Amino acid sequence: MKPVYIINGFLDSGKTEFITYTLGQPYFQVRGKTLLIVCEEGENEYDEALLKKSNTILELIEEEEEFTSDKLIELEKKYKPERIIIEYNGMWNFKNMKMPWHWKVEQQITCIDASTFQMYYTNMRSLLAEMVRKSEMIIFNRCDGIEDLASYKRNVKAVNAGAEIIFEDSNGEIDEIFEDDLPYSLQDNPIKLNDQGYGIFYLDAMDHMERYEGKTLEFIAQVMIPKGFPTDYFVPGRMAMTCCADDMTFLGYACEYEGATKLQQKDWVKVTATIHTEYFAAYNGKGPVWHALSVEKVKAPKEEVISFV
Repeated sequence: MKPVYIINGFLDSGKTEFITYTLGQPYFQVRGKTLLIVCEEGENEYDEALLKKSNTILELIEEEEEFTSDKLIELEKKYKPERIIIEYNGMWNFKNMKMPWHWKVEQQITCIDASTFQMYYTNMRSLLAEMVRKSEMIIFNRCDGIEDLASYKRNVKAVNAGAEIIFEDSNGEIDEIFEDDLPYSLQDNPIKLNDQGYGIFYLDAMDHMERYEGKTLEFIAQVMIPKGFPTDYFVPGRMAMTCCADDMTFLGYACEYEGATKLQQKDWVKVTATIHTEYFAAYNGKGPVWHALSVEKVKAPKEEVISFV
């Protein structure tokens, strides 16, 4: 079987940049030739030096009628490549693509320019749907200034629920947590957080506190009472490993609780509390503050440290 990698997307969606980046990576410096079949010419061109260094041969097929199994077999016989990359034309209906029987698609990736996605989604939805239907990865690039990326994700997931979706802006990948990805329901009362859920909640609340304003949550936490903290306040939270065992940090928000003076450092408690954004002196401004409804002492959990590794 001949391994094939398909990179598709509309014109100027970032296909050439993605393939160029891939060809330049050390992991791509492999034995044998790579046949790169380009089905449209965009603004960016491939660098001849890069093609030579990566032992890549470029062939252009400009007309959809020419993209046939016979033509592809002809190119395979001519160059005898070890692998094939196809930069497919987004204006060609993907369901009409025909390849030789012995060519096996190893990976299909769709590149989407987020700044023009809504236009294509409105006017060329059928073409877009065929493009993303079998893609393992969908990369939205040029996301700068776009606020409702969650709706873009929902639109794509409606066609391909299993695809990995990546959002990128000019600074690189956007590490965004969408409501649909949360391991708990925001409609629950209380919202019960397990170990993984607490870590995700803590990170999400920093960016999207509006999701939690006034809601009641329940979680297992360790008690921390910072020096000089006001009476009737403590910090329930968890130690977290953010990248390695040597990089540990305590994740918690201030909590108002009239029985706080009876708590000891490092006690384990089950906290049920509502959360609000309000001024708190230790924050030097506004931030999330818990208001405890109940605090019960419990045994330490099996895994005392949560991990983001």
